Amino acid sequence: MSEYQYYEFQAIDRPLSAKEMNVLRSYSSRARITPTSFIVDYAWGELRGDVDAWMARYFDAFVHLTSWGTRVLKLGVPASALDLATAKLYCGGESASVRRKADTVVLSFRSEDEEGGEWIDGAGQLSSLIPLRGALERGDRRALYLGWLLRVQSGELDDAAVEPPVPPGLGERTAALEALAEFLRIDGDLRQAHRGKASFLGRLTKAGL
Repeated sequence: MSEYQYYEFQAIDRPLSAKEMNVLRSYSSRARITPTSFIVDYAWGELRGDVDAWMARYFDAFVHLTSWGTRVLKLGVPASALDLATAKLYCGGESASVRRKADTVVLSFRSEDEEGGEWIDGAGQLSSLIPLRGALERGDRRALYLGWLLRVQSGELDDAAVEPPVPPGLGERTAALEALAEFLRIDGDLRQAHRGKASFLGRLTKAGL
């Protein structure tokens, strides 16, 4: 198998109706569809549906992995729990972005491996990341900060960029936060560089990172 793509959507706040499941079935005869999920993988071809439209209408979480190194995570959080302007302080770029659709703020994280990536089975990836959504609803902003670190690692920010507020407890990572850092392939040295009181980017420059 020369190519591999894995797509998984999860509905958390409400189950899919029978009508909605039938609509989704029209996009794929191979997908495993339940009232709370849509899962499909391809050895060739790709998903015909519009991921962003599905996130807005049906689902609360999404993951996409490919054999050539692309990894995407999307989480839909109620706008009442996550302010769009706050989210943009951390995820206002390309590798970590945010948009609002109706009453939902959708966070998107994207990691690319220019070396070609490694073979990874998508099954089980999203289940380890879904707890981040609940944490965000409770006001935990640590996942947003990891998104900002991803932007730093991707070269989107320069020395003049302003570091967003460091969330409390960043050094006390949960299993879901560790899973996110691994999923996004955030460098371990970069993840540790936030410690201390000086500005983050200043510390990176001083350390030669």
